[in-house]
Amino acid sequence: MSAHALVRFLSPDPRLEGVRPVQLWGLRLFYGLMLAFAAPTAWQSLLTHAGAWDPLRAVAVAVWATYPALALFGLFRPLRWLPLMFFTIGYKTIWLAFIAYPLWQAGALWDSPTGEVAASFLALPALAAVVPWGYAWRTYFAWPRRRAQAS
Repeated sequence: MSAHALVRFLSPDPRLEGVRPVQLWGLRLFYGLMLAFAAPTAWQSLLTHAGAWDPLRAVAVAVWATYPALALFGLFRPLRWLPLMFFTIGYKTIWLAFIAYPLWQAGALWDSPTGEVAASFLALPALAAVVPWGYAWRTYFAWPRRRAQAS
C-alpha cells in the first residue's frame, strides 16, 4: 500500500460524512466476528434445545441469535447498522461492570465460567475505537440543526 493510499484509508472521507475508511472496515470486521462466533453458538443452542426453556435463558439465547443475524446487514451497510454496535457496546459494558468486575475484585473471575465470557468481551475497547463517534453523534444523538430560512 502506498503512503498516499494509507493516508486516504486513515483520513476522514467527505463522501462518507467524515468517516474514515479504516473505521468502515473495522466495523465490517466486528460485524463479521459477530456472525462467525456468536451466531453459531446461539443458533445451535436454539435448534438443539430439548424440553422447556428457562424464560430468562431463552430471552438471552434469542437475543444472542438475533443480533449477529442482523450483523449480516452491517457487513453491507456498516453506518446504517451502527445502532447494533451501540447495543453490543452497551450490553458488554454493563455486563463487565456489574457481573465481571465484582468477581475480578474478589479474585474469583478467571477461575470461573464467567471468566471465559469476560475474556471474549475484552475486545470491547477495539470495537469502541472503530465506531465513528462524531458521525454517530451527528446522526443518532444530536438535535437536528435548523436550516437558515430564505428571506
